[in-house]
Amino acid sequence: MNPEDIEELKRKAAYAAVKHVKNGFVVGLGSGSTAACAIEALGGRIKREHLSLLGVPTSYQALLLAIKHGIAVTTLEEHDVIDVTIDGADQIDPKMNLIKGMGAALAQEKIVASVSKQNIIIADESKKVKTLGENGHPVPVEVLPSAIAVIKRRIESVGGTPILREGKGKVGPIVTDNGNVIIDAFFGVINNAAELEVKIKMIPGVVETGLFIGLANTAYIGTPSKVEKI
Repeated sequence: MNPEDIEELKRKAAYAAVKHVKNGFVVGLGSGSTAACAIEALGGRIKREHLSLLGVPTSYQALLLAIKHGIAVTTLEEHDVIDVTIDGADQIDPKMNLIKGMGAALAQEKIVASVSKQNIIIADESKKVKTLGENGHPVPVEVLPSAIAVIKRRIESVGGTPILREGKGKVGPIVTDNGNVIIDAFFGVINNAAELEVKIKMIPGVVETGLFIGLANTAYIGTPSKVEKI
């Protein structure tokens, strides 16, 4: 499937998801190319229906997109309960557990998801898997820069292969909005994602993992023939 077709599947899923948003809602704004479709769709609804919404961005990218599409933004300090968050995912299993973080915004995304009454995931059908970690997909881990070597060794001790994520267009590692770095940890097929999340989170210096367990309520999956709701 070519990139234009994939983009259309994301857009269809996004338009289905934003129907959950009602006037007066505080909305968590996810990060990445799929969540960007939802932010654009929300901006369209605000213009057409004169909705009053507040968005809580999960990254600098989401903040800029919200401003571009006319969504007033707020913070968790001002609104620590969110009505609905719409975000993408890198992998989704049948139990709605997720791997996220290929866009390096996983820590803020998980914080926002944790205080949301409803978490809606949007994706194209390529993101559906039987088991997380399939197809050689890593678990992104946000870590303190001073702890890279220590955390790499500890990830190896629990069966992972850690690779520091390098930047494109810059020298050195990717730096997150929080000033940390990302280690992509390759475990192969993950049979117990909840157990693995605890093992990684217990490593000193780990800020957050890209394993999102039990947080998603609903998913809209774009396919060529329809938008599948899970």
